[in-house]
Amino acid sequence: MPGDSVRKIAKATTLDADSIVMDLEDGVAFSQKEAARAVVLASLQTLDFGPRERVVRLNPVGSGLEQADLDATVAGRPDAYLLPKVQAPEHLVWLDQALGAAEARHGWEAGTIHLLALIETARGVVNVAAIARASPRLQALLFGAEDLAADLGAVRTRSNREVLYARSAVVTAAAAFGLQAIDMIFTDLADEAGLEAECRQAVELGYQGKMAIHPRQAAVIQAVFTPSAEQVAAAERLIAAYRDHKDAGAGVFVLDGRMVDAPMLAAAEKVLARAARARNL
Repeated sequence: MPGDSVRKIAKATTLDADSIVMDLEDGVAFSQKEAARAVVLASLQTLDFGPRERVVRLNPVGSGLEQADLDATVAGRPDAYLLPKVQAPEHLVWLDQALGAAEARHGWEAGTIHLLALIETARGVVNVAAIARASPRLQALLFGAEDLAADLGAVRTRSNREVLYARSAVVTAAAAFGLQAIDMIFTDLADEAGLEAECRQAVELGYQGKMAIHPRQAAVIQAVFTPSAEQVAAAERLIAAYRDHKDAGAGVFVLDGRMVDAPMLAAAEKVLARAARARNL
């Protein structure tokens, strides 16, 4: 949500969303940056976000705005800061240290404000493994296709072929270092079927969630990323069968005409984990 609109931020607190990102970057005109910082701070201090994660998106490192963004909002103690255009681990190290100083200054427990890193430049993709290891505060890697395509000089298409390498690199790095992977935005607000198809593609790649740029997208995203009752039942059945066969001394067996082994067990366990997270929202 644009950080200069308390009305839109308040509306977001009623949505079926995991996180609400109050934006100080692209969603706010340069002339409104200072006003947006005040709105975001007031929102953090006065609005009831319920179970939704409260996130502030700063301007990127090197913009000359990032320190003022942080200084003006940290007293609201957001759950996390989202740093866009992360190109090197040093960007997260700066923010980690700045948050550590703020926590000490306010008497807060160290490390309780988390970080989200938006990977959306060619350099960020090249450095994504190092970025993923840069800070213990880091909870997730987010993939940004629009800025990346501009950085590459690529032509954006509905096939997403032009960003497949980078999209795969981000989700792979996240899995390698125990982070969540959050997929790119879908820009066509009128194409619900296209959004659903792109969400399913993201699930197939291994992403755990997707950024929404409009409230109407939240329900579609949640529906795709939340396992259905049928998927949960199938996963539970596979896990139970695997345990029965393991107790009988069999490592590989056939279930419904398909060979089942340890990787399929791991996939089933991830389905149940996703379902459990959805229930706890």
